[in-house]
Amino acid sequence: MTDIDNWKKVLDADRIKRSITRIAHEILEKNGGGKRIAIVGVRTRGESLARRIVKTIAEIEGQEPPLGVVDITLYRDDLSRISEQPLVRGTSLPFNVDNKIIILVDDVLFTGRTVRAALDAIVDFGRPVAVQLAVLCDRGHREFPIRADYIGKSFPTERREVVDVRLAENDGEDGVYVGQRVPSHS
Repeated sequence: MTDIDNWKKVLDADRIKRSITRIAHEILEKNGGGKRIAIVGVRTRGESLARRIVKTIAEIEGQEPPLGVVDITLYRDDLSRISEQPLVRGTSLPFNVDNKIIILVDDVLFTGRTVRAALDAIVDFGRPVAVQLAVLCDRGHREFPIRADYIGKSFPTERREVVDVRLAENDGEDGVYVGQRVPSHS
Protein backbone atom coordinates (compact mmCIF):
# COMPACT_ATOMS: atom_id res chain seq x y z
CA MET A 1 0.00 0.00 0.00
CA THR A 2 1.22 3.46 -0.83
CA ASP A 3 1.25 6.42 1.57
CA ILE A 4 -1.02 8.87 -0.29
CA ASP A 5 -1.34 11.68 2.25
CA ASN A 6 0.20 14.27 -0.10
CA TRP A 7 -1.06 12.81 -3.37
CA LYS A 8 -3.60 14.37 -5.72
CA LYS A 9 -6.98 12.62 -5.86
CA VAL A 10 -8.02 12.51 -9.52
CA LEU A 11 -11.15 10.34 -9.12
CA ASP A 12 -13.42 9.95 -6.12
CA ALA A 13 -15.99 7.18 -5.52
CA ASP A 14 -18.79 9.04 -7.30
CA ARG A 15 -16.70 9.73 -10.40
CA ILE A 16 -15.53 6.11 -10.51
CA LYS A 17 -19.16 4.95 -10.38
CA ARG A 18 -20.17 7.36 -13.15
CA SER A 19 -17.21 6.24 -15.27
CA ILE A 20 -18.20 2.59 -14.93
CA THR A 21 -21.81 3.39 -15.85
CA ARG A 22 -20.68 5.35 -18.92
CA ILE A 23 -18.28 2.59 -19.98
CA ALA A 24 -21.07 -0.03 -19.66
CA HIS A 25 -23.39 2.08 -21.85
CA GLU A 26 -20.63 2.64 -24.42
CA ILE A 27 -19.87 -1.10 -24.56
CA LEU A 28 -23.53 -1.90 -25.20
CA GLU A 29 -23.90 0.84 -27.79
CA LYS A 30 -20.77 -0.13 -29.72
CA ASN A 31 -21.64 -3.84 -29.74
CA GLY A 32 -25.40 -3.66 -30.39
CA GLY A 33 -26.24 -4.91 -26.90
CA GLY A 34 -24.71 -7.56 -24.72
CA LYS A 35 -25.45 -10.81 -26.55
CA ARG A 36 -21.99 -11.39 -28.09
CA ILE A 37 -19.78 -9.90 -25.39
CA ALA A 38 -17.87 -11.39 -22.48
CA ILE A 39 -16.14 -9.29 -19.85
CA VAL A 40 -12.62 -10.31 -18.77
CA GLY A 41 -10.80 -8.54 -15.94
CA VAL A 42 -7.05 -8.48 -15.41
CA ARG A 43 -6.24 -9.59 -11.87
CA THR A 44 -6.62 -7.88 -9.37
CA ARG A 45 -8.27 -4.48 -9.74
CA GLY A 46 -9.26 -5.14 -13.35
CA GLU A 47 -11.24 -8.10 -12.03
CA SER A 48 -13.06 -5.88 -9.51
CA LEU A 49 -13.85 -3.31 -12.21
CA ALA A 50 -15.02 -6.07 -14.57
CA ARG A 51 -17.46 -7.31 -11.92
CA ARG A 52 -18.85 -3.78 -11.57
CA ILE A 53 -19.24 -3.45 -15.34
CA VAL A 54 -21.03 -6.82 -15.53
CA LYS A 55 -23.40 -5.72 -12.75
CA THR A 56 -24.11 -2.42 -14.50
CA ILE A 57 -24.73 -4.13 -17.86
CA ALA A 58 -27.11 -6.56 -16.11
CA GLU A 59 -29.03 -3.60 -14.64
CA ILE A 60 -29.33 -2.05 -18.12
CA GLU A 61 -29.94 -5.20 -20.21
CA GLY A 62 -31.57 -7.50 -17.66
CA GLN A 63 -28.95 -10.18 -18.33
CA GLU A 64 -25.35 -10.60 -17.18
CA PRO A 65 -22.67 -11.15 -19.80
CA PRO A 66 -20.17 -13.92 -19.08
CA LEU A 67 -17.35 -12.89 -16.73
CA GLY A 68 -13.79 -14.15 -16.72
CA VAL A 69 -10.45 -13.21 -15.25
CA VAL A 70 -6.89 -13.44 -16.57
CA ASP A 71 -3.76 -13.70 -14.50
CA ILE A 72 -0.91 -12.30 -16.61
CA THR A 73 1.88 -13.28 -14.22
CA LEU A 74 3.41 -15.96 -16.45
CA TYR A 75 2.93 -13.83 -19.60
CA ARG A 76 4.92 -10.85 -18.34
CA ASP A 77 8.03 -9.91 -20.30
CA ASP A 78 9.75 -8.86 -17.06
CA LEU A 79 8.94 -11.99 -15.04
CA SER A 80 12.56 -12.83 -14.27
CA ARG A 81 13.10 -9.33 -12.88
CA ILE A 82 10.11 -9.19 -10.53
CA SER A 83 10.37 -12.42 -8.58
CA GLU A 84 12.05 -15.80 -8.42
CA GLN A 85 8.79 -17.32 -7.17
CA PRO A 86 5.92 -15.37 -8.76
CA LEU A 87 2.47 -15.69 -7.20
CA VAL A 88 0.14 -17.19 -9.82
CA ARG A 89 -3.55 -16.96 -8.96
CA GLY A 90 -4.86 -18.45 -12.16
CA THR A 91 -6.96 -17.56 -15.15
CA SER A 92 -10.65 -18.40 -15.28
CA LEU A 93 -12.53 -18.10 -18.56
CA PRO A 94 -15.62 -20.24 -17.88
CA PHE A 95 -16.99 -19.73 -21.40
CA ASN A 96 -15.83 -20.41 -24.95
CA VAL A 97 -13.91 -17.33 -26.15
CA ASP A 98 -14.36 -18.34 -29.81
CA ASN A 99 -16.72 -15.98 -31.62
CA LYS A 100 -17.07 -13.72 -28.57
CA ILE A 101 -16.27 -10.04 -28.36
CA ILE A 102 -14.01 -9.91 -25.33
CA ILE A 103 -14.04 -6.71 -23.31
CA LEU A 104 -10.71 -6.73 -21.49
CA VAL A 105 -10.83 -4.60 -18.32
CA ASP A 106 -7.93 -3.13 -16.35
CA ASP A 107 -7.48 -0.31 -13.89
CA VAL A 108 -4.65 1.69 -15.49
CA LEU A 109 -3.30 1.80 -19.04
CA PHE A 110 0.34 2.87 -18.95
CA THR A 111 3.03 1.26 -21.14
CA GLY A 112 0.71 -1.34 -22.69
CA ARG A 113 2.78 -4.27 -21.42
CA THR A 114 0.02 -5.59 -19.16
CA VAL A 115 -2.49 -5.49 -22.02
CA ARG A 116 -0.05 -7.28 -24.33
CA ALA A 117 0.37 -10.02 -21.73
CA ALA A 118 -3.40 -10.29 -21.22
CA LEU A 119 -3.96 -10.65 -24.97
CA ASP A 120 -1.45 -13.52 -25.04
CA ALA A 121 -3.32 -15.20 -22.18
CA ILE A 122 -6.71 -14.82 -23.87
CA VAL A 123 -5.64 -16.22 -27.24
CA ASP A 124 -4.31 -19.31 -25.47
CA PHE A 125 -8.01 -20.09 -24.84
CA GLY A 126 -9.29 -19.57 -28.37
CA ARG A 127 -10.00 -17.04 -31.06
CA PRO A 128 -12.35 -14.21 -30.15
CA VAL A 129 -14.04 -12.14 -32.85
CA ALA A 130 -12.46 -9.05 -31.30
CA VAL A 131 -10.88 -7.82 -28.10
CA GLN A 132 -11.81 -4.35 -26.89
CA LEU A 133 -10.07 -2.62 -24.01
CA ALA A 134 -11.79 -0.80 -21.13
CA VAL A 135 -9.68 1.02 -18.54
CA LEU A 136 -10.54 3.21 -15.61
CA CYS A 137 -7.45 5.42 -16.16
CA ASP A 138 -5.27 6.16 -19.17
CA ARG A 139 -2.08 7.89 -18.10
CA GLY A 140 -0.12 7.81 -21.37
CA HIS A 141 3.52 6.75 -21.93
CA ARG A 142 2.79 3.79 -24.23
CA GLU A 143 5.61 1.43 -25.18
CA PHE A 144 3.34 -0.74 -27.35
CA PRO A 145 0.83 0.43 -29.98
CA ILE A 146 -2.17 -0.17 -27.74
CA ARG A 147 -5.12 2.13 -27.11
CA ALA A 148 -8.25 1.76 -25.03
CA ASP A 149 -11.72 1.60 -26.58
CA TYR A 150 -13.38 2.74 -23.34
CA ILE A 151 -11.73 5.10 -20.86
CA GLY A 152 -13.01 6.32 -17.51
CA LYS A 153 -10.53 9.21 -17.31
CA SER A 154 -7.44 10.21 -19.30
CA PHE A 155 -4.91 12.38 -17.55
CA PRO A 156 -1.30 13.21 -18.28
CA THR A 157 1.31 12.02 -15.84
CA GLU A 158 5.02 12.24 -15.61
CA ARG A 159 6.76 8.93 -16.13
CA ARG A 160 8.15 8.92 -12.57
CA GLU A 161 4.70 9.47 -11.04
CA VAL A 162 2.61 6.61 -9.69
CA VAL A 163 -1.11 6.10 -10.19
CA ASP A 164 -2.67 4.34 -7.22
CA VAL A 165 -6.16 2.93 -7.90
CA ARG A 166 -8.06 1.97 -4.78
CA LEU A 167 -11.27 -0.02 -4.97
CA ALA A 168 -13.54 -0.88 -2.07
CA GLU A 169 -13.34 -4.61 -2.85
CA ASN A 170 -9.56 -4.60 -2.57
CA ASP A 171 -8.63 -1.56 -0.48
CA GLY A 172 -11.70 -0.52 1.52
CA GLU A 173 -12.25 2.70 -0.45
CA ASP A 174 -12.78 3.96 -3.99
CA GLY A 175 -10.32 6.56 -5.25
CA VAL A 176 -7.58 7.20 -7.78
CA TYR A 177 -4.50 9.10 -6.64
CA VAL A 178 -1.41 10.41 -8.43
CA GLY A 179 1.85 11.08 -6.65
CA GLN A 180 5.41 10.01 -6.19
CA ARG A 181 6.50 6.98 -4.24
CA VAL A 182 8.76 7.90 -1.36
CA PRO A 183 11.63 5.45 -0.98
CA SER A 184 11.52 3.61 2.32
CA HIS A 185 14.59 3.77 4.53
CA SER A 186 14.88 0.42 6.25
